[in-house]
Amino acid sequence: MELTAAQQQELSEARAARAETRRPTVPALEAMLFEPLPVLDHGFVRVVDYMGDDAAVVQAARVSYGRGTRAANEDRGLIRYLMRHWHSTPFEMCEIKFHVKLPIFVARQWIRHRTANVNEYSARYSIMDREFYLPAPEQLAAQSASNRQGRGAVLQGAEAAEVLELLRQDAMRNYDHYQAMLNLDEAGNTLDPARQGLARELARMNLTLNAYTQWYWKTDLQNLLHFLRLRADPHAQYEIRVYAEAMLGVLDAWVPAVAEAFRDYRLGAVTLSAQMLGVVKRLLAGEAVAQETSGLSKREWRELMEQLGRAG
Repeated sequence: MELTAAQQQELSEARAARAETRRPTVPALEAMLFEPLPVLDHGFVRVVDYMGDDAAVVQAARVSYGRGTRAANEDRGLIRYLMRHWHSTPFEMCEIKFHVKLPIFVARQWIRHRTANVNEYSARYSIMDREFYLPAPEQLAAQSASNRQGRGAVLQGAEAAEVLELLRQDAMRNYDHYQAMLNLDEAGNTLDPARQGLARELARMNLTLNAYTQWYWKTDLQNLLHFLRLRADPHAQYEIRVYAEAMLGVLDAWVPAVAEAFRDYRLGAVTLSAQMLGVVKRLLAGEAVAQETSGLSKREWRELMEQLGRAG
């Protein structure tokens, strides 16, 4: 993982431009500003800017009561109450902006979270880098037998090696064709002065989905928590989950009280339907409940048993 020369210059200028400010800052996050956190083989996440902290959430929650902040333990208790009861507005008072480098197929999954401001690297304006995501061997898995959008057993031996080589060859071949259509060599120089070359906006369609793109992604804390609840979940696709896990580390540094409550009440919690809760009550009462008498579908029953640690 490396920053481009322009990004290195941006980082140097940002460090040099740091000055005293009257707005609240978070020392732990200040230390992380502009520093890329490596993700996957060529990707990264880095914090470019932020606004607010734990105190901003507390202040927003108490403003309707006309009271200022109180002791730290009371602030923590209020944040946990807000998280536990799914309040949202106080968490919207904080914002953060990330610079992310990620494979295109991860970006297409990520962009489904529409509650953010996004500005992506333009392949109409610039030339895409020759960088591709190639999974580690332990991530090369077959289709899950029980989950239509998940992974099953890891591929082994010759099959795994063949798949990895196909991914590498396809990515390299398509990028070679991309450059040829642009009439450029490896150094970005014109190959044949007699040719015009295809427009960048057309040539880019030949690139594979594991090519890397970049964007700036700005969101408020409430919507960041929603993103992390879904994408840091163990069931999320690995390639987006590792980005969410890197951002969880940022959350811990930025708003530690919010992060603690989020892990307790959202990320580490489960949601039970009314029918599932009814089954739990029957089990606690000592009743022998089977899937056939539970009123749950087979999939709901399996999910409930997994949540209760009774899988299998």
